[in-house]
Amino acid sequence: MDQWTLQMGYPVITILGNETTDNIIVISQERFVYDSDTKPKDPAHGDNSYLWQIPLTIAVGNTSHISSEAIIWVSNKSEHHRIPALEEASWLLGNINQTGYFRVNYDIRNWRLLINQLTRNHEVISVSNRAGLIDDAFNLARAGYLPQNIPLEIMRYLSEEKDFLPWHAASRALYPLDKLLDRTENYNIFNEYILRQVASMYLKLGWPTNNLNKSLVQASYQHEELRREVIMLACSFGNKHCHQQAATLISDWISSNRNRIPLNVRDIVYCTGVSLMDEDVWEFIWMKFHSTTAVSEKKILLEALTCSDDRNLLNRLLNLSLNSEVVLDQDAIDVIIHVARNPHGRDLAWKFFREKWKILNAR
Repeated sequence: MDQWTLQMGYPVITILGNETTDNIIVISQERFVYDSDTKPKDPAHGDNSYLWQIPLTIAVGNTSHISSEAIIWVSNKSEHHRIPALEEASWLLGNINQTGYFRVNYDIRNWRLLINQLTRNHEVISVSNRAGLIDDAFNLARAGYLPQNIPLEIMRYLSEEKDFLPWHAASRALYPLDKLLDRTENYNIFNEYILRQVASMYLKLGWPTNNLNKSLVQASYQHEELRREVIMLACSFGNKHCHQQAATLISDWISSNRNRIPLNVRDIVYCTGVSLMDEDVWEFIWMKFHSTTAVSEKKILLEALTCSDDRNLLNRLLNLSLNSEVVLDQDAIDVIIHVARNPHGRDLAWKFFREKWKILNAR
């Protein structure tokens, strides 16, 4: 266990098909690093000293079937292994059901076969492996081990995906990518691509209702989480129906002064409403933030105030966050973090953070 408990980081396994010899694969391992600039240039001090004993489970699949898993103990930098069932059209899958603490990369041909499989019949591959493929692909691309188009192509099958975990893996990876791209000139191509992937599932799942008068049959937790995940993606990336729905729910709350917004999508609705609607909505949420005593609701309302597109309101909020009577000391940092997450507030938060550094540091 020393290699896993005492060595820094964790490994990435790369599985390459051998062009010349059938049924032979090359398995190599190295330490997984996001920033290739930090990889030592001098081999003597390099990552060569990093080796793990890795229990790599592996399975071979084709369009309709996946083999039972075999285990290969990988203990060298690079090893050759024979996989008897490997045919021309079969693909390989490593780290079955994500039981090992490492990432897996493949040659582009195998990635293409896996993408093809997900598109044609994703259920041949288990839920946790589907989530794992998405998570690995996005992170491998972020770290430069894989071209960025691979994870974006894997996403294409999601319109057929009914399970929460693969969607969760995708959305977790998309938000940081969105932040990197939102200042580029081709951003709208990315944005529209994501909306296309989300559209059909968003329509299928719809919005939760407050079933106060109907039977108390609760949808399963995973189903509710999936619905929440899809609504969040739809509203974040600008689905028009999602925006209208959020605005309608906020308007109903303001006009009736009764909050009928389903609990598990309140944060999404508040944030979307504040970003789309006029200053009156911001003032309404600000008033509710002051009057509510429920800590969890207070936190959601404060976060929603940071979603505004109005730079003056964001500046006002940043300055108010230093007043302990208005915002609790421990919540002030959350205001800065969330204003910084808002593309309209990114530079404001950075400027504020530097200017108020002495006060923040003293706290």
